[in-house]
Amino acid sequence: MIVVNVKENESIDRALKRFKKKFERTKVLRTIRSRAYYEKPSVAKRNAKIKAAYKQKMYADSNY
Repeated sequence: MIVVNVKENESIDRALKRFKKKFERTKVLRTIRSRAYYEKPSVAKRNAKIKAAYKQKMYADSNY
């Protein structure tokens, strides 16, 4: 459970922003989305390889 203590004279917007940041760091939404449907291990490996190749290509293009 995420707890955010609201400091004295702190706006609700600021506290909400801190809560959202903490929530994002826990990676809850990512795990929920990944568990939404079953993905075969072979498909997951293939997707990971494709994603890694794409990232590597983008990194190589940005350095030149």
